[in-house]
Amino acid sequence: MSSVLISQHPAPVWRVPIAHWVLVALAGLAVIAAFYPGLRFMVATWDQVEEYSYGYFIPVITAFLIWQKSDLLRLHELRGSWTGLLLIALGLCLGLLGEFSAIRLFGQYGFIVALFGLSVCFIGWRGTRIIAVPLAILFFMIPLPQFLLRELSQQLQLVSSEIGVWLIRLAGISVFLEGNVIDLGSFKMQVVEACSGLRYLFPLMVLGFLAAYFFQGAMWKRVLIVLSTIPLTIVINSLRIGLIGITVEHWGSKMAEGLLHDFEGWFMFMLCLVLLVAEMSLLARIGGRRESLRAVFGLEYPEPVAKGTPVNYRRFSAPVLVGALMLAGVGVATLVAPAREQIRPERVPLAQFPLSLPGGWSGRLDYIDRDVLATLAVDDHLIANFARPGEPWINFYTAYYDTQSSGQSAHSPRTCMPAGGWKIAQLEEMPLPLSLPGVSGVSGAAAADMRVNRVIIQKGDQRQLVYYWFNQRGRVLTNELAVKWFILYDGITRHRSDGALLRLVTPVPPGEDIALADRRLTSFLTTIAPTLRKHVPD
Repeated sequence: MSSVLISQHPAPVWRVPIAHWVLVALAGLAVIAAFYPGLRFMVATWDQVEEYSYGYFIPVITAFLIWQKSDLLRLHELRGSWTGLLLIALGLCLGLLGEFSAIRLFGQYGFIVALFGLSVCFIGWRGTRIIAVPLAILFFMIPLPQFLLRELSQQLQLVSSEIGVWLIRLAGISVFLEGNVIDLGSFKMQVVEACSGLRYLFPLMVLGFLAAYFFQGAMWKRVLIVLSTIPLTIVINSLRIGLIGITVEHWGSKMAEGLLHDFEGWFMFMLCLVLLVAEMSLLARIGGRRESLRAVFGLEYPEPVAKGTPVNYRRFSAPVLVGALMLAGVGVATLVAPAREQIRPERVPLAQFPLSLPGGWSGRLDYIDRDVLATLAVDDHLIANFARPGEPWINFYTAYYDTQSSGQSAHSPRTCMPAGGWKIAQLEEMPLPLSLPGVSGVSGAAAADMRVNRVIIQKGDQRQLVYYWFNQRGRVLTNELAVKWFILYDGITRHRSDGALLRLVTPVPPGEDIALADRRLTSFLTTIAPTLRKHVPD
């Protein structure tokens, strides 16, 4: 009897009036305007950095997943909540922090926080919980900080190179690995950034997250699906490197170039997808519920509203109106106000650094490959070898950045040393008995307290001594985290984020006391300090 009544009187559905949709659309435009500088920089990164070229698809995926939940959303009245304004305010604070510091990453995260706030204002916390995962997927479209991307790429290059060389040796081919350079004798193959596997990893992680979202299984299985994309990427990328090495050995260097090289990349990515599907199929058959992949993969579409179903219309949401006005006000101010430009202090280009120095030092310019320079994205640099008669040479390198707030910044040489086949034998922070005018430590310490990172590196029987530090607007820093903090701090308080990495390297000949190498570097640093201030301003 009750079932008959239910079928005759179905539960009502809730719809949004057209006028309310117009308000939501205007709020959407307002949130884009409020965070426009950060969003513009994000889209430019999608265009310029191939690792993030998938970013255009993320908003489309989010929109589809929200539409997929529309049948659940229409079952409840879902009144907007005023607490959503707090999230909008938090997002705007992040956006303002990004504007004042010129670090666009804050504004990009603030945009997503503000979207969550608009959702709470529109459909309350109950409705927002229903679409929380689709909204969270938007975080995948935000590029990582450049220094983190570089570090991750470097580590993946080294791991992939080692596994790839192991596969080449497994095929009976003699090969030598030095950092990320694979020497086949007749051909040297370098595992560059483009071959690190990041172009597989990021889109594969998105697909793994989506697969776990649709997978109707235990939580541990879902987590495993997402996490497995990391080793899967490393193994497949290493397999690609190994196969390229094997084919180059048998059919020549053309196997590592051009269209064939690109096709191998696409083929390996498709292999990753096949293995991911196979993993899901295996997980579906493990545990208490043993089902087929088709049975547990919950890709469904919203059911249409049955004829005769009562329709109720949601009330006008005042929180959305207030949130839209907040965002519109900031959006207008953002678009109308003049762009906040960072100060770029006057300086002498490093090309004018003298190659003849007091004390008998004479130098000769060196060079860096164009591909490496493009990766470093420096605004100015110098690399030269200096020596005094009868003494080993000193390699002096400095990379200068006019601004470090947009993601490009000086990074630690420690990430590059393993790529050249060098191993770090000793690493310490060391004070130098120097008097360098105009510079201080982290807390404004005296110039005599200047500290550098002292590294002893080794490759076979060769040893080298390395000093490196960061000159950051009058501070001498040795810690990369401190560098990032002061980029933010000085960007807000001084409108500056310029800075430089400085590195000195000298060989330690067999039998030479390491103390002699220390004195050599200290003497050279004392000599160049007065001149250096013209090129790296305080």
